Amino acid sequence: MCGIGGAIARDEQVNTARVVAMSAALEHRGPDDQGLWTHDNVALCHRRLAVVDLSPAGHQPMLSADGDWVVSYNGEIYNADSLKQELAAAWRGTSDTEVLIEAISAWGVEATCAKLVGMFSLAAFNIKTRQLYLARDRIGIKPLYYGVTASHFVFTSEVHALKPFRSELSINHDAIASHLRFSFIPAPASIYREIKKLTPGHILQIDTSNISDQKTYAFWDIEQVALQPPSTLSEDDILDELHATLRTAVGSRMIADVPLGAFLSGGYDSSLVCALMQEQASSPIRTLTIGFDDPKYNESGHAQAVADHLGTEHTELIVSETDLLDAVAQLPQLMDEPFADSSILPTYLVARMARQHVTVALSGDGGDELFWGYHRYFTAQRLWRVIDKVPAVVADTLSSLCLSRTTQKMTSTIPAPAWGGRAGMLNQKLAAAGELLGANRKQVFYEALLSHWKDPTQVLIKGTSQTTAYNDPGHWSMLMDDMARMGWQDTVTYLPDDILTKVDRASMAVSLEARVPLLDHRVVELAARIPAQMKERDGQGKYALRQILARYIPKELTDRPKMGFGVPLDQWLRGPLQEWAQDLISPSRLGPQGLFESKVVANLMDDHLAGVSNNSAKLWDVLMVQVWLDANT
Repeated sequence: MCGIGGAIARDEQVNTARVVAMSAALEHRGPDDQGLWTHDNVALCHRRLAVVDLSPAGHQPMLSADGDWVVSYNGEIYNADSLKQELAAAWRGTSDTEVLIEAISAWGVEATCAKLVGMFSLAAFNIKTRQLYLARDRIGIKPLYYGVTASHFVFTSEVHALKPFRSELSINHDAIASHLRFSFIPAPASIYREIKKLTPGHILQIDTSNISDQKTYAFWDIEQVALQPPSTLSEDDILDELHATLRTAVGSRMIADVPLGAFLSGGYDSSLVCALMQEQASSPIRTLTIGFDDPKYNESGHAQAVADHLGTEHTELIVSETDLLDAVAQLPQLMDEPFADSSILPTYLVARMARQHVTVALSGDGGDELFWGYHRYFTAQRLWRVIDKVPAVVADTLSSLCLSRTTQKMTSTIPAPAWGGRAGMLNQKLAAAGELLGANRKQVFYEALLSHWKDPTQVLIKGTSQTTAYNDPGHWSMLMDDMARMGWQDTVTYLPDDILTKVDRASMAVSLEARVPLLDHRVVELAARIPAQMKERDGQGKYALRQILARYIPKELTDRPKMGFGVPLDQWLRGPLQEWAQDLISPSRLGPQGLFESKVVANLMDDHLAGVSNNSAKLWDVLMVQVWLDANT
């Protein structure tokens, strides 16, 4: 696991000092080694976290044996040994980077990417043809930003590393609008108008003699994967095939020359990953969990029970509210660009604890999207059955702004003590219901259900939400099954841009490599062929995963409501974070910025503090933009 970056100058020698500064900003991603390679107007940099082949033979940027290619690469290639068998090469070391560069030299970038099993973002430069190729793994586990400034084409693992080019970048107001809606910025946009995220499963090719000469193409098409017909095998055969594929995915991710472990929450996904690891290990694996001193959020007892059953070497960290609040100070470094998923705080704390024991940790991310584990999928189905029966004219009326104004006027005529704050809560719930009723097309209903700010222009002075898989009527319209459509929409949006971003930033902040075996592309492809009734059964998701897990762990140890990784933002903003928040969103700050309507934000905060409504999600979205602006402007 590493950090990569680079630049191509428009007309002159590349500004090496800027690229060196980019590399320094990525040190947390790779504290073990650093490298810089330059050639005329091209420069590649690298920060290394040594995991496989700890010797200097793994140094990057790395040249191919024939001297034609150079690569800077972030990730892990789990089938490196099998690729070695296909390549006729005299190996200098045992790193997967060497296998990658020799494969590219032999087969080219596209053919190599199609053969890779792993997570990666890479830059490969052909010295002879002067073509630079950027590529990103199929699911988007590893980040990769790129774009053209006034003086250079640039790319990097984290957008904050572009600080040396900041004077040539401008804030993307449309990206902020999308952030207010979803709590993250959906690809391909970034916080800077000039910078994009490379789409997962794609390659960008650029001519270094003309940085405007670019083309992007896919080496793996997730939509084609999603459209595969369901398997006609028996249920037992499908389960056996899935079991074998998962075992292979987990086993290949246990290869490392450094200490290795796994995150364990005690839920289905992490428990299955740990069970498959322990089955293939010669000694107890290391499992790691985080618990909270507040019992409403604490799952550590469940994790301990699973660890005891599997016989793992288990480590638990119990954190207090003070620990979480202290981590708020790390948000500017953690989130890279505006990012309002507050579960990044406990994710960071468990990653920091894990790094004291291991350098690599396996995670159970991906199961909810591929096997329909989110409660919101079932909620959306139930709500839509009701809303679909409401005539369009009625839905439009109820969704108008008059609903909020009318209920506010109605409840304001009643003395507050008589309601005890319930008037505002009623208004909030009615307004939310009206907004959902307004989404009277199934294609956009799920987006409305997910959105914090249904209409970001209510608070944002400039900018409108971008088109995403959630609101493009043609996107995934070929999927008739509602659950399948929601799952794939999340797989291409929420999964890479929120969940995997959170895990990458939190783990790499402490130089920890996180691996996600459930997102092995072979598992993804198989999940697409598994019939719906083997994902959802009796009103519950993950049926196939739960059946395989039951082969290892008694159901009573894992069957329980999903708790998640939340933090009490509503209480914090009325208590220990109130002064901090009010300072960040004060009119004296918001006014000169010209970004947010200060009165709208002030009213939200006032209502929240008065207990009239819980506006913590909307406020946190705005606060995370403010925190980012403080650190980056």
